[in-house]
Amino acid sequence: MAQDNGANPDPGSDEPRGTPDDAASQPAGAGSSSASGQAAEGDALSQAEQILNSAEVPDAPQAAGSPEAEELRGDLLRLQAEYVNYRRRVERDRDVAREMAVIGVINALLPTLDDIEAARQHGDLAEGPFAAIAKKLESALGTFGLTRIDETGVDFDPNIHEALMQQQSADVQSDTVTQILRIGYKAGDRVLRAAQVVVSVPEQ
Repeated sequence: MAQDNGANPDPGSDEPRGTPDDAASQPAGAGSSSASGQAAEGDALSQAEQILNSAEVPDAPQAAGSPEAEELRGDLLRLQAEYVNYRRRVERDRDVAREMAVIGVINALLPTLDDIEAARQHGDLAEGPFAAIAKKLESALGTFGLTRIDETGVDFDPNIHEALMQQQSADVQSDTVTQILRIGYKAGDRVLRAAQVVVSVPEQ
């Protein structure tokens, strides 16, 4: 009589029993699923490229009467306009940031320029190394658009002049700057500091 050593499972048993073939087939099934997903993505990319090509070439046969191509063409034109506007905005912001940085440096140097002007008025910068240094500094700031507001004999302009004194004079026909008490400065069209002046007004 043959003995049952458990080698053959009961055909009627519901308990699942794994086999080496089953274990090997599981990774293969997962890989095939991933491959099918990649293939689907590849098909979608291929379709998108075809639509893109048809949108970029207006006279392409496949573009004629294609709503998808027309919609995509409109999207491309809108994106192009947005990109152009973005570039303009970035360049404008960059220019503004640069201008503000230059103005900040010049404003920090205005007291130094006042000291240089005071020394020049007292004759301390007539010659010598310090005179050369002062000239180089003023020239360097001039390359950034710095200009002085120091003209006399011109009409008083409240935008660039600050009147500290006013006197009547028979020699003028309108409010005229006759003396500069403190030099003003401009950077381009921006007034950094108004000039403090004496104004002569016509006699009443």
